This record gives sequence, structure tokens and C-alpha cells, in this order.
Amino acid sequence: MTAPTPAIRQRAALYLRVSTARQAEHDVSIPDQKRQGEAYCKARGLQLVETYMEPGATATNDRRPEFQRMIEAGISNPAPFDVVVVHSFSRFFRDHFELEFYVRKLAKNGVRLLSITQEMGDDPMHVMMRQIMALFDEYQSKENAKHVSRALKENARQGFWNGSLPPIGYRTVAAEQRGAKVKKKLEIDPLHADTVRLIFRLALQGDGTSGQMGVKNIVSHLNRNRIFTRDGGRWGIGQVHRILTRRTYMGEHEWGKKGKHQKDNASSDVVIVPVPPIIDRETFDAVQILLKARNPKVTPARVVSGPTMLTGLIHCAKCGGAMTIRTGKGGRYRYYACSTRARKGPTACEGMSVPMEKLDDLVAGHLESRLLQPERLETILAAILDRREERAERRQEHIAELNKRATESDLRLKRVYDAIEAGVVDLDDPALKDRIDGLKTVRDQAKADAERAQAMLRHSGQKAVTPQMLRKFATTARQRIRLKGGGYRRDHLRALAQRVEVDTGEVMIMGSKSRLLQTLVAGDGVNPVPSQGLKWRRERDSNPRNP
Repeated sequence: MTAPTPAIRQRAALYLRVSTARQAEHDVSIPDQKRQGEAYCKARGLQLVETYMEPGATATNDRRPEFQRMIEAGISNPAPFDVVVVHSFSRFFRDHFELEFYVRKLAKNGVRLLSITQEMGDDPMHVMMRQIMALFDEYQSKENAKHVSRALKENARQGFWNGSLPPIGYRTVAAEQRGAKVKKKLEIDPLHADTVRLIFRLALQGDGTSGQMGVKNIVSHLNRNRIFTRDGGRWGIGQVHRILTRRTYMGEHEWGKKGKHQKDNASSDVVIVPVPPIIDRETFDAVQILLKARNPKVTPARVVSGPTMLTGLIHCAKCGGAMTIRTGKGGRYRYYACSTRARKGPTACEGMSVPMEKLDDLVAGHLESRLLQPERLETILAAILDRREERAERRQEHIAELNKRATESDLRLKRVYDAIEAGVVDLDDPALKDRIDGLKTVRDQAKADAERAQAMLRHSGQKAVTPQMLRKFATTARQRIRLKGGGYRRDHLRALAQRVEVDTGEVMIMGSKSRLLQTLVAGDGVNPVPSQGLKWRRERDSNPRNP
């Protein structure tokens, strides 16, 4: 009599997953899934041959290393297991389409998906039930994401940090305890804040031996001088550019700017979280103008780094077209010539050609002798300085109004507390708590706004233009505008003038008063900032010509 052949045990792979790194760190779910999965395999006679663990990975997509490793094994021939065991279908996928896609992909190779808590067969009815469950899992995932996003948005509105790694130059500190949760805010990290200030200073002023630095030169300077990143690594172009363009450093952190897959969110979804500023707004705005001017999409690279002083600034007064360099005698002589005339002939424009060195010296000499004099600068900037004083007075009035509002709210709160102590007010009155919360909100907001306005006023006072600053700026600019072959010459010129028009017997130099003032106060007026916009012009009423 022949003995019966023992049944072949099916081989099983166990897939364990939790959604967040916090769950994985605290061993909340994976050990429990593992225990139940092993018990399930033992009870049904399955041979457990492999366990795949995915700590802190979402199930809304398939970008999961262990999941992909399991799928690759499941579709290989021969497959090392016959079934995949999960705690529930939501552990496998929370997208009904992707769930069915991978279920069918495994099924083609004879591998089935089994759920411990949602046992299903292979008949059409159970397949439909699995698909319905997957739809509910997907809906629940999207609802959870919506609620989490709303909670994070409200947390940001209240000025708290949402838990990601803070930008370099900041660190998180406990600000408030709410139940078991500790709310955090940002404060300046003195260890790395100086590095951020240095990066902005290099962009605006350079290192003292050269002109303003571009992002690449800043990276080279930092790495060459062994100024490392927060984690001790070397700097890269992307890191420095992000610092120079991040509004957080001037006190306005933008939360929610990027959405899923790094797409920009609508402006209504962006929350501005006030944080302590590392640099002032004027410095940040000046750097943005500089970066925009250096952007190849806005200004050609030859204008930024070209060897000629007036490249990108000089125009023909007759047609308004740009003037470009032309050479003669085998390159021995160089001229600025109207590009319209060069391209279309004298019938398009009768613009003239001017020797390059002669015009460069003429423009530089005019700026030295006429603009870069303390008395002349004071005359040009008088109207702007008057407006600054008016703004300072209005800001003082605004601060006084805010302080008055905060004091009034404090007095009203005191009266409410006195009424409570005297037993006049019913503590069970539902409107009482709302009243107290409202008064506290008004008081705290008014105090915060007053402090912020006072800080801005102090800063603007520190940047006040003095006669000593005018003399220093004029002297330094006259010296550096004459340097040959360096960036300072072009940088200074572009800070002082933004357009030069050439006509027969006349050269018109135009520039911006506000940018001139910004150049003056940046770095105590020593190093200028390239600018745009035309506001001052020789032989105009706002800038009368001296006899």
C-alpha cells in the first residue's frame, strides 16, 4: 500500500507598512502587523519565506523601495513565494487603480494577495468587494490628507513651526504646551546666522578685493575659506541661491508655497509666518534686484561680465536702439555704434559711432565731477529724504495707535477679571470665554505689530544718511569707478546710472534716485547695488545743472 503524498505548503511573503516615520520610530504598528501576519501564516499552513518592512512610506504611490523589491520578486520566474500577506489592503495600496494594477500584475505570475483582516476569494463578487474597499481606502486617505493640511495651515497661521528642518540660520524652540503637544517657533541660531549674513554681504559688497559676487563666486569663496554648511558639507550653487531668494531671512517665512510633487500652490494657500529676521528688508530687496539683473533670461551674460563698461546701458538717442561694439583696423580701435544702423543701414537710423575709450572716460568723468560730490548728492536726494522723514512720522503715529489699542484691551481684560472676582459675571456664560479670548487676541496682535513697526523704525533710523556717509560714498565711488579691467568699474556705474543715450554733440546719463539712495545706505554707502528704473536725469528740474 503506497503512503499518501504530503500536501505542498504554499510560500508566503509578508509586507508590513506604516505611513509616518513617527509611527516607525515608536514601534506602534509594524510589530503588531508582524505578529498578526506570522500567526495568520501559521494558522493556515503557509510557509513564511520573506518579510518586507516599509517604515514611514505612503501607500498613495509606488515610490517605495521595499514594495518595488517585493513586486520584482513576485513577477520573476520562478517567483520565490506564492502569496503576499498584508494586514489590510490599505497597507498594500490606498489607490484603487494602482491596487488592481499590481494585484493583476502578480496574478499573471500566479501570486495572490491575501489580507488578514479582509479575507476575499477570487470569484467576481469578492473582486468587486475588494475594489469597493480600495475606493473607500483611497477616499479616507484623501480626507485624512485634507484634515492634516488644514491643521498644519492653522498651526502656521498661529505662528508655529510645522516640524520640518528649519532653514540654516534658525533653530526651533518650545513656545507653548497644548496638552501633550509642544508647539515650536523659530529663533535665530547664532552659530549659523553669521554665515547667512556673510552670503548676502558677498552678493552686495564682495569680499573687499573684488566687486559684487555672483552665486558661483560666493560658493567658491565659502568652500575656499572652509566655511561649511550646517552638516559640515561643502556648499553648492542651489543651496546659496535658495538662501539669497528665501524670504524667511527677512522675517517672512512662506508656508505651503509648494504642494504635492513640488508644484506651486495658489497664493491663497500660502501662509506668511512671522519669524525673527536675520537681514533687513532693504538688503533682501537689493539682492533680488541684483539676481534679476544677472539672470540670463533678463540680462544677457555679456552685460553682466562683459569687458566693456557701458554694455547693456548705452542706447542711440535717435532711434532708441542699443549701441554695440564695432572694431576697426584689425581690432586696434573699438567703437560704440548704433545696432539699428549696422543691421538695416543709414535709412533706418542716422545714428553715430563713438570711440569706446573716449565715451567711457566722458561718462566716468561726468559722474566723478558732477554727481559724486557730497553737495550734489544731497541736492539730488533731498526730496527722497524728506519723504522718508514723513514716513517715519506716520510710522510713529501708527505705533502710538497700536500701543493705545493694546493698553485699552488690557484695561478691558482687567475689568472682566475684576468682575469675575467680584462674582458679578457668571463663569458658565458661554460668551465669557469668547470675550476674553477676543480681547487677548487684540492685545497680543497690537503689541506684536507695534514691536515690529518699532524695529523697522529703529532700522531706518540706523540707516539715516549723514554728511559723513555722503563724503565716504563719494570718495570711494570716485576711486573705484576708475579701476581698469575689474568688476567694480561696471558695478559702480550701473548703480549710479541705468541708461546712457548718445546723440550728436550730447550724451544723456539717466538714473534712479531711489536706487541711488539704496546704494548709499547699503554697506554704509561703500559698495553699490545694480538697479533699474529711470528717475534722475541731467538738465531736468529735479536735477538742475550747475552753472
